[in-house]
Amino acid sequence: MNAPSTIDLARISAMDLAHAARLLKGVRDATLAGQRPRVMPRPVIRESWGRMMTGGVDPDRDVRSRLLDEEELEERRRASPLLPVLPVLRDALVTVADAAQHIMVVCDADGRVLWREGSSSVLRKADALGFEPGADWSEGVVGTNGVGTPLVVRRPVQVFSAEHFVRTHHSWTCTGAPVTDPRDGTLLGVVDVSGPLRTMHPATMALVGSVAKLAEARLRERHVTALERLRAVAAPVLARLAGRALAVDTHGWTAAVTGMPAADRLALPKSLAAGRAWLPSLGTCRVEPLPGGWLLRPEDPREAPEPLPATRLVLDVSGPRRWTLAMLGGARDWTHDLSPRHAELLYLLATHRKGRSASGLAEDMFGDPARTVTVRAELSRVRRYLGALLAHRPYRFHEDVEVELILPDHPASLLPHSAAPAIRRARSVAEP
Repeated sequence: MNAPSTIDLARISAMDLAHAARLLKGVRDATLAGQRPRVMPRPVIRESWGRMMTGGVDPDRDVRSRLLDEEELEERRRASPLLPVLPVLRDALVTVADAAQHIMVVCDADGRVLWREGSSSVLRKADALGFEPGADWSEGVVGTNGVGTPLVVRRPVQVFSAEHFVRTHHSWTCTGAPVTDPRDGTLLGVVDVSGPLRTMHPATMALVGSVAKLAEARLRERHVTALERLRAVAAPVLARLAGRALAVDTHGWTAAVTGMPAADRLALPKSLAAGRAWLPSLGTCRVEPLPGGWLLRPEDPREAPEPLPATRLVLDVSGPRRWTLAMLGGARDWTHDLSPRHAELLYLLATHRKGRSASGLAEDMFGDPARTVTVRAELSRVRRYLGALLAHRPYRFHEDVEVELILPDHPASLLPHSAAPAIRRARSVAEP
């Protein structure tokens, strides 16, 4: 028997919309019943449905968390790193959304709706659905949708009709794209365009994805400007100093340096404060505040012996959107937030304690053993905070270091953003 084909957005958009909705409803109903549908859902939808069934989301009833009150909502809006790029999002999307009977929605990294604009008639329909400012539209609360699912998979997602896990959302189509901080890859939120079923168009995903990238470009411009301001402040300070010193912003990006090779960025602890601190790439440093950053003055290791290396690493990939590596047992404990790519690589190394070659990791990550340049570049960045604890030839954790791997409760929730073949195989044991 031939395996069922997988539906895609091109096929959906070419159909009569009512027929497409009925087809997707049949796919969803069969999946929820534990049967094999005659047409398979798209992989991003299938994996999301698997997370919803594992997490116990009700497929028939829209259950949501508490709505933020006006004071809480305003506080989140003021604190949102997306506030400076809100004009960019409005200029690019609101006019289009209004004309196409859509609304533009901007949410924070928790999936809370911060701003909505667009068609007044669609806004009223969204109110009836609970898609309103202050509402929680994270995937674990309202199921597969154009806000919560992009937050989990960290890429643009379009969800049409019965691809929504919860039945009450089937009359909608929504398309969302995540916006990340260009300084450190932190997920800042999602920009989404949503509307009634009849407004579905496959080009919407390209539009929303491009606007999210435009917002990130504006944030990058602001970062460059901030670094230039810090450089102007730091340059006369460094000119008066003897020995090694550098000025970095609060995210570790280098603005100015003297007496030592320049690095683009350093790994900084979240708790960095004025005084003495140990950094993996520099050793013990004297830390002084600067407007918009820090002045770091590495000490001579002969005068300040380096702490013993860590003897235990704890890699926590149990969460859907935040992953950490803790280094314990030395003179200074250390916890580092991981980027999505580094979470993938370190998970693979933790599951291959005897080591993995660059080509093997490229096969695991990309399905292409020839992509070793990308792997080596990323692992050189990992060394900024792991140092000698990461050995090579093959790549592996040092054999004297104990490694604890903390996994999610269910394999389907493992690094849900990842498209790496090896990680998808690890998740697939739990797919419906």
